[in-house]
Amino acid sequence: MDLNYIKKLVKLVDESGVDEIEIEEEGSKIRVSKARHNSSAVPIPQFLPQQPVYAQPAPAQTVAAAPEAAPASAPKTEGSKFHEVRSPIVGTFYSAPAPNADPYVQVGSSVQPGTVVCIIEAMKLMNEIESDVAGKVVQVLAQNGQPVEYNQPLFLVEPA
Repeated sequence: MDLNYIKKLVKLVDESGVDEIEIEEEGSKIRVSKARHNSSAVPIPQFLPQQPVYAQPAPAQTVAAAPEAAPASAPKTEGSKFHEVRSPIVGTFYSAPAPNADPYVQVGSSVQPGTVVCIIEAMKLMNEIESDVAGKVVQVLAQNGQPVEYNQPLFLVEPA
């Protein structure tokens, strides 16, 4: 195929409402597609219906209707006594480095700043989340394998 022909195809896709074009001619095949710069906005609505009880956007009525309402009462008092370790990204929460491994931390575990407390998988990348305070884990707010939102509380830590 001719380079000018390919440039014309790229320009055609760029200027039109078409996202992708594929052409096969004389045994040669070429596909031109637009890059999506705002692709991170697409997965967010997919996670919203699956949010755990502790998600920030969920109103109090969701917590009251859930059978797990008893553990939800602890985060409300965290303002004066507990520190929240929050998710820095949107992704999937994992409490251990592997499915058959022990969790990084459990209720009662002591943590220091920099202690890995969990992994959040985002776009097939495993991101280690570290504690930003020294203390003792008093509650795990996220469930293993469940999606978490940006800035969602993951752990409650009683500062040392």
